[in-house]
Order: sequence, then C-alpha cells, then structure tokens
Amino acid sequence: MDFNVKKLASDAGVFFGRAVQFTEEKLGQAEKTELDTHLENLITRADNTKNWTEKIFRQTEVLLQPNPIDHTGARIEEFFYEKLDKKVPSRVTNGELLGQYMLEASRDFGPETPYGSTLSTVGEYQRRLGGAEREFLLTSSMNFLTPLRNFLEGDWKTITKEKRLLENRRLDLDICKARVKKSKQAEAKAATAPDFQETRPRNYVLSASASALLSEEVDKAEHELRVAQTEFDRQAEVTRLLLEGISSTHLNHLRCLHEFAEAQAKYYAQCHQFMLELQKELNGTSATAAPSSSAASASAAPPRPDSVAIEDMILPATGTRKARVLYDYDAHDSSELSLLADEVITVYTVPGMDPDWLVGEKGNQKGKVPVTYLELLS
Repeated sequence: MDFNVKKLASDAGVFFGRAVQFTEEKLGQAEKTELDTHLENLITRADNTKNWTEKIFRQTEVLLQPNPIDHTGARIEEFFYEKLDKKVPSRVTNGELLGQYMLEASRDFGPETPYGSTLSTVGEYQRRLGGAEREFLLTSSMNFLTPLRNFLEGDWKTITKEKRLLENRRLDLDICKARVKKSKQAEAKAATAPDFQETRPRNYVLSASASALLSEEVDKAEHELRVAQTEFDRQAEVTRLLLEGISSTHLNHLRCLHEFAEAQAKYYAQCHQFMLELQKELNGTSATAAPSSSAASASAAPPRPDSVAIEDMILPATGTRKARVLYDYDAHDSSELSLLADEVITVYTVPGMDPDWLVGEKGNQKGKVPVTYLELLS
C-alpha cells in the first residue's frame, strides 16, 4: 500500500494546529473570529430545527408503532426491501389479527349460537378497525414520517458537513492571524535588537540577512492569511445559503403536519363510526334475542307482580334513581311501562312491591318495569 508521507504529515500538522487553536480558544488564550449575527442566528435556528424534528420523528414512530420489538423488525424489513428495490408489503395490524381470531372462533363455536354470532359481528368490526388503522399508518408514514426522515438523513447531513468545514476554515483563519501577529512581533523585536544597529559593522551583514528573512516570513504569513480569509468567506457564504433553506424545510414540514392531522381525523372518525354501528348491531341483537326465546324471557323478565295494582303506585316512593334502558320492552298490560333501548327514565320502589320490578316514569307516563331491563345510574 502506497502512502503519501508528505501529505500525511501535512494533514497531521493541520489537524494538530487546529486542535491547539481550538484548545487555546476554550482556555481564553487565543482570539476567535466571530461569525456575523445573521449567520449565528441561522445556525441556531437550524440546530433547533434538527433537534425538534428528531424528537418529533422518534415520538411519532413510537405513536404509530408502540411495540419496540415490532418496530425494530419492521425497520429491518423495510431496509432489505429498499435495498432490493421492492415495495414493502402491507403488514396485518393487531386489530385485523384480533378480528381474524374472533371470526375463526365464531365458526368453531357455531355462528348460529348467541356467542358465536356475537363473535362474528365483533370480529368483523375489529377487522374493519384494523384496516382503517393500516391505512392510517401507511398514509402517516408516507406523508409525515418520510419527509422528516429525509431531512434528518439527507439535508441535515449536508448542512452538518458544511458547518464542520466552516469551523475548520475559521480555525485556519485564526491560526493564520496568530502567525501574522507573531511574525510581526518577531520582526519588530529584531529591529530594535543591538545586532541591528549600524554601530556594530561586524554583525551588520548577519543582521541584514536576518531582517530579510523575518520580512519574508511576515509576507508569507500575510499571504496565507489572505488565502485563509478568502476560503473562510467563501465557505461562510455556502453555509449561509444552505441554512437559509431551512425556511423551505419549515414550509414543507408544515404541509406534512396538516396531512398528518387530516389522516388522524379521518382515522378516528372511521373508528367512531364503526363503533357506533357495532353498538347498534349488538343492541339490536340483544333486544331481539331477549324476548325471542321463552327461556331467556323467563330468566330476563321476572314474573309480573299481580299483587301490586297500578293504583298502589301512589304510595310514597323509596330510593328514586335514574336508570338507562338496556333493551326494548313492550308493556303487557296497562300497569306496565313500555321501554325503548338507551332511553333514561326515573325509577323507584313502593312498599310491598316485588323486588324484581320497579316503578318507572318518563314524562307523564308511569308503570311497572322489570329490573333486568335496566342499568341503574348513580
């Protein structure tokens, strides 16, 4: 293997010089060229953009894929599919998997049984919820996570590279400034030394030669300073242009944020609609199943208390409470009160009344209602 020893030594010298300069600046032993205020503000805004984008990106990943094990496996899978230039297959969500299990259990227990039928209904809606979640995850990943990741893994790496290069150019500039200062100090000191006085002819030739060397050293240092200043100014301009592009990044992320919020709103609206439909189906099934079976009706609705007539309900009420109706109930005679599922009524008991029944009131209507059709509210 061939090594360019001269270049290697030069790079090592540059690195060492920068390290010394940086250390002396930290210790307050060397002057530091300050960036202009506009560029400093741009750097601060860029750093804040990077830091908060990274935090938002990581937490959004946790929100969309809360299981760290599944998340790691998903990222590895995505990496291999990207390398193979293939589309990442859609993964089954937990909701879809739960729905699948419920549907399979329904077929095993028998879809004609109450439990099997309910499993089938709930499983189908879990499958729909899982599908909505999968669509939400895909949309959010494409429209929100991907742009944030592209910024962190693309644009920010370029900005970081140019910022590091700017810092190196600044260190080089300050090294050259220090070198010029030291060269001029040496030249001034030599000019006032006794060897430089014409009263000593035997040292005059030597002194003139040393003066020329020092003057040449000053010229060389000033030339290097001009070159370093030019390179620093050029790099500062490149860095400034890149940092001003952060404004475009903010606009892009703003648009992505709107799309993310819209995807969330659509997803939660779908979930709400599915659950309303599921609740309606379950209530309908329960209301139909309760009175349809004679055995279920006998166990759900207690025997009507013939011993308590409607006129007995004028007795003092005890324990007045609100109750929500669980199922529809049709009154069998004028002493009973018909009920509709989900309505809220006032209930109480009267002395001597069967404990399986209560007196119910809604509006101007009053009658006996079975306790098993009610959910007492606090």
